[in-house]
Amino acid sequence: MSPRIAIIGAGPAGLTIGAVLHKHTMPFTIFELRQKPTDEELSRPSGMLDLHEGSGLAAIRECGLYDEFLKHTGDCAETQKVADKDGNILYSDDNDGNNRPSDRPEIARHALLAILSTKVPEDSIKWGHKLLSARPTGISTETELDFGPHGKHTFDLVIGADGAWSAVRALLTDIRPHYAGIQSITLTIQNISTRYPHLAALIGRGSFLSLGLRHGVTTHRGPRDSARVYVFLTADERFGGEGVRVASVTKEELLSDEALLGRFGDSVKELVAAGVGCDETADQPAGAVDVKPLYMLPIGAAWEHKPGVTIVGDAAHLMCPWAGEGVNLAMCDALLLAKGIVKAWDAGQDVAMFQAALDPLLRRFEEDMVALAKEKAVETVSNGQMMFGEDGANGMAGFFLSMGQGQ
Repeated sequence: MSPRIAIIGAGPAGLTIGAVLHKHTMPFTIFELRQKPTDEELSRPSGMLDLHEGSGLAAIRECGLYDEFLKHTGDCAETQKVADKDGNILYSDDNDGNNRPSDRPEIARHALLAILSTKVPEDSIKWGHKLLSARPTGISTETELDFGPHGKHTFDLVIGADGAWSAVRALLTDIRPHYAGIQSITLTIQNISTRYPHLAALIGRGSFLSLGLRHGVTTHRGPRDSARVYVFLTADERFGGEGVRVASVTKEELLSDEALLGRFGDSVKELVAAGVGCDETADQPAGAVDVKPLYMLPIGAAWEHKPGVTIVGDAAHLMCPWAGEGVNLAMCDALLLAKGIVKAWDAGQDVAMFQAALDPLLRRFEEDMVALAKEKAVETVSNGQMMFGEDGANGMAGFFLSMGQGQ
């Protein structure tokens, strides 16, 4: 009997693993909590992701998607603008003469998922399947996965690509994410160039950061002439810190409370105000927004290796977005793991031979993954401390200038 392989999660990591395994004609099943997204849903503005050489881009190339990927990279330029809390620009490489090479191209998360999905057979993804529990059967390396109304299924290899609150991680360790000390708000402004041309000019063609007073307002340009706006707040006492997963704040409170954005400049407040109310839902009143705490796993989090189970991406090394490494580490994990699985598969396609070949490869993969993630997590925390200091703007402007990117 051939090994049965389950991948939990159809995000960038899970889909990358599936795409590489399918390329080598290996059977697998991906289980995803969400319902299958429609083409319309995937065309809507979403967060932008910059993919790096040696990690995210290496995975894209291995999947045979590089040319298709490039078609989706025109929405957000690889430029940076840094402003103080009043909107005064301290650093910018966003100008018409900027011809820096495209070493970290940006793609919308929805677009990335859409192109990766084209390399995975439709019948290999089970949508709307929530993993309720996972447990070893006691037979070799088998793991039983319980999907509630969709039944229980047994697999020889289970890969947790199921994000921050991974159910698969519980098979390996009791380590869980802890509060990172920052609250976040996500907003979207569509058609910003026509509706708010002065705001489009302020934020530029790529990324924009307004920092100060231990808070920040950052943006990325995106599909449909959109701007994705992120508000980051160091304001634990206002929102309850780690104990409250989702709080709410009105536009008036957000923009007038001096503990929040009350001391920010008018142009930055106008940018935030333009996004409030654009993503209303039935249970979200107009003029109010959700505030969510950011979480991270302990730096260098590791676990005792167990045959037949592993985790990748945020499930293994959740960190904040301050260095842009999350998706790149996830896709790097996925690529290296998939190559190891293929190598073990080539060594023998019955379960016993596959597991014997895979286990030392899996152990080494996990050791290397933890070491690289630790390095990137240290960098991420350092960036966050710089960004969300009292004078984060000058710190970040100096950082970019030191990188030799100033114009």
